[in-house]
Amino acid sequence: MSTENIMIVGVGGQGTLLASKLLGHVLLKQGLDVKVSEVHGMSQRGGSVVTYVRYGEKVYSPVIDRGEADIIVSFEMLEAVRWLEYLKPGGQMITNTQEIDPMPVITGAAQYPQDLVRKMQEAGAAVDAEDFLAMAEEAGSARAVNIVLMGRLSKHFPQITPKDWQDAIMEVVPPKFHDLNLKAFALGRA
Repeated sequence: MSTENIMIVGVGGQGTLLASKLLGHVLLKQGLDVKVSEVHGMSQRGGSVVTYVRYGEKVYSPVIDRGEADIIVSFEMLEAVRWLEYLKPGGQMITNTQEIDPMPVITGAAQYPQDLVRKMQEAGAAVDAEDFLAMAEEAGSARAVNIVLMGRLSKHFPQITPKDWQDAIMEVVPPKFHDLNLKAFALGRA
């Protein structure tokens, strides 16, 4: 088995780190070698956060270079575009359509870019863009958007059963949030 590469990108506070922990956990349970590496910007101030998840028979480095990511999971549209150059040609972009204004937009120095899905498709990405935040709210909390996105990502792992993912949620997520996160996962997967 060759090494596969997934990037999880977002803005600080969106739950990217829990998502990468869940993904790493479920892959380890499949007997794979997994390396997870987190890169924080000003994560507690709404800055960019990226996590690399590499897995396979034997993984030697946790870092993903430009053009190497098989899948990028993005919690926010502008982050999807910011990390697009790391996606392989024809790679899969799973992105929440939520837009979080960066500081230049907040101060009025810039406008939030438009037609981002089209731009990603024109760059050669297979794009799955939906309002995953609305699904999280339907599950019971906007904070569950990370698990909704993991539900969508799970569809790209036909060899891993939904029960394997649910078991991982039960092991990684605090017990008081089990029901919420299981519902969020199911909505994302559907």
